[in-house]
Amino acid sequence: MKTQFLMMSALLFTSLGFQMQERVITGTVTFAEDGTALSGVTVTLKGTTTGTITDVHGKYTIKIPANGGTLVFSSIGFRTQEIKAGSRSVIDVALSADVAQLNEVVVTGYGTRSYKRAMTKAEYAAPAAVYDYQRPDWNTEEYDGINENIFHDALRNPLSTFSIDVDAASYSNMRRFLNNGQRPPKDAVRIEELVNYFDYDYEQPKNEHPFNIITEISSAPWNPKHKLVHIGLQGKRIATESLPPSNLVFLIDVSGSMDEPNKLPLLKSSFKMLVNELRPQDHVAIVVYAGAAGLVLEPTSGAEKKKIIDALDRLEAGGSTAGGAGIKLAYAVAKKHFKKEGNNRVILATDGDFNIGESSNAAMEQLIEKEKQGGVFLTLLGFGMGNYKDSKMKTLSMKGNGNYAYIDNIMEAKKVLVNEFGGTLFTIAKDVKLQVEFNPAKVKAYRLIGYENRLLKNEDFNNDKKDAGDLGSGHTVTALYEIIPVGVESEFFTIDPLKYQTTKIDPSAAKSKELMTVKFRYKHPESETSKLIVQPMMDNGVALNQTSDNFRWSAAVAAFGMLLRESEYVKSYSYNDVVALAQGAKGLDKEGYRIEFINMVKSYGGVVAKR
Repeated sequence: MKTQFLMMSALLFTSLGFQMQERVITGTVTFAEDGTALSGVTVTLKGTTTGTITDVHGKYTIKIPANGGTLVFSSIGFRTQEIKAGSRSVIDVALSADVAQLNEVVVTGYGTRSYKRAMTKAEYAAPAAVYDYQRPDWNTEEYDGINENIFHDALRNPLSTFSIDVDAASYSNMRRFLNNGQRPPKDAVRIEELVNYFDYDYEQPKNEHPFNIITEISSAPWNPKHKLVHIGLQGKRIATESLPPSNLVFLIDVSGSMDEPNKLPLLKSSFKMLVNELRPQDHVAIVVYAGAAGLVLEPTSGAEKKKIIDALDRLEAGGSTAGGAGIKLAYAVAKKHFKKEGNNRVILATDGDFNIGESSNAAMEQLIEKEKQGGVFLTLLGFGMGNYKDSKMKTLSMKGNGNYAYIDNIMEAKKVLVNEFGGTLFTIAKDVKLQVEFNPAKVKAYRLIGYENRLLKNEDFNNDKKDAGDLGSGHTVTALYEIIPVGVESEFFTIDPLKYQTTKIDPSAAKSKELMTVKFRYKHPESETSKLIVQPMMDNGVALNQTSDNFRWSAAVAAFGMLLRESEYVKSYSYNDVVALAQGAKGLDKEGYRIEFINMVKSYGGVVAKR
């Protein structure tokens, strides 16, 4: 009897022990359309709180009971999959796009689209002819007005001064309109942000400065009589493990206006991607605001990813929008836990619809300008459509030593928060300004393409108290000038001779081979004194087809932006011309952003041609 009892006990213990054992499942999650690795995908054991998210390479590791279970793979914008583990130790999954999940009926403010089924990647790039549209009876989206830069006389006004702009929100916002079959409002198209959406193959800096300067000149594709000047900046790329520790405050809008699938749910999935990139030395706090502002997560180490993600998952939308109170609390938390030699940053995620408290642009500007003096930088992430406040988001970005991105889908979140992690969050140079002096013996007139809301007074260049744009780790910045050479007659620039005065050109200017001189000023992030770089530029007569891919790609994107804005300077240029120029400059395109642009231009150009 005793022997029987011992045997039964042993069997019971073995059985219980077996059930308590765990095993590890690993795998990779990819996009079914093209095999791209998907980061930030949630992987959970069905019926439990056990879960993880995929890393930047789409890989995951999860522990499950030895006797198996069902894994659930989910992410905003993709169809959820449930897979029984069985006895497998490796489970790879390919998720299909499900744009309908983001928004069953997408409201653009200029039109709505009903999705009848999930879109393929090709349809997502060129969907204009696929779906039916309805007109809404309201539109509250807001954009600041833009007056396109004109040609200036190089003899009377030889200086051009502006701040750099690394933001790319206008591109993804413009894409959102086109993908919904609508032409974007002209003022939603900021050409410099379209150009700077893309990375360029610039050489890394090799001297003491944190960025490298690249210049190139050839004929302007849309007007061969004119010249196009390409100026590129390449920020020093710092390896993630070498970046300083981060003190981040997620400031999240949970007001009623965020209660849409392509707002708060997409926002939470986006932040999960960012959390997965954090290191143990990085810390995150979460502040939310609706009718009031509150701290929902004290600063937490990046090693405690599940704790941070759980706090995100608990967020729900509802109430009014006390944006001013939220910003004040977020900066207070950031300053309380300030890392002296670290990266201190508030990341504000919202649709920009502030309506309670500090709601005017002027009040917000003053608040942000005051708070940034403490060394806390600002990143803005915009979400949603229909009531999107681009003008307010841009204002806050410019006043808060910040950058600004618009997240229209989960792949854009991956681009901003994973692929460009360092550039988005880590500043290597601040208050970067450019001033160009044109040689009037070579240049009759010039105009800066884009950067209309980044123009500075000439005297601002040497004024270290004047704010300008910031450059992040690995960031590239590109600026373009269109030039009318001396001796060229152009319909775009005719000025009568002066009656009462003359302006003489220094004889040395006529002998010089220099077309222009480009000057840069910047400050190290911890300094308030700028450094100066001077670089002369000469025209070596390079033909357009002999220029770099960088040159031709930036020209193609700028031309597309001018066409969308109905610029007078591209009258004879067509969408087909843009496609042809872009196709010859696509380069390696590892992430597929350039082919997406080409397909988008083809699609929209085809629709325009049929009208």
